[in-house]
Amino acid sequence: MDVYDVMRTTFACREWTNEPVSPETVHTILENARFAPNGGNRQGWHVIVLNDIETRRKLIPLVKPTTSVYVAQTLVGESPWNSIHPTSVDIDAAIAADPDFPGLNAMVDAPVVLVVTIDLARVASFDKDLDRVGVISGASIYPFVWNILLAARNEGLGGVLTTYLAGREPEVQKLLSIPPGHAVAAMLPIGFPVKQLTKLRRSEVGDFTTINTFDGEVFTA
Repeated sequence: MDVYDVMRTTFACREWTNEPVSPETVHTILENARFAPNGGNRQGWHVIVLNDIETRRKLIPLVKPTTSVYVAQTLVGESPWNSIHPTSVDIDAAIAADPDFPGLNAMVDAPVVLVVTIDLARVASFDKDLDRVGVISGASIYPFVWNILLAARNEGLGGVLTTYLAGREPEVQKLLSIPPGHAVAAMLPIGFPVKQLTKLRRSEVGDFTTINTFDGEVFTA
């Protein structure tokens, strides 16, 4: 596929057919994704190809507390898990309510499930001393994660970037024998989409691009 076609049609796929994906295809995806840019070319990523269905199912109760809070905050109009605005939701009550989270079972049952970690000892976290949630560390892992999804699209597959596992990282590390210094960056369910989208809705360039300053003139071609 043309690279622009891949970029414009890679959507957050959450429904897959039962058609299996071969190990050779997964290897091809990772073989190409590994060329992602990353800080200092230190390549601190690690990928776990999670084939064991029982282990996958054990991830569900680890994800549910995070998604339960997500659902509760969404219902009251909040941006879930926001680091700027304090929540009005009773966290313990939200977790105890244990609401269904659409697609969770489908994600762990997808033909392919990849768990991606990043070795924090190999990351330059330039914002680590700022009084806010760190985002710079992601620059060394999420281009690689996105390359996986782009490569999957190129192979006729679809996937979705999920980060719910981070909410219970210590338990996930124990379950999957992940070293303490590795952050759980993403879980990627991948497979053949039930429906392949070809037209995505996104903001126009002029809606988010300005010249010289944040409040500067809108950038146009």
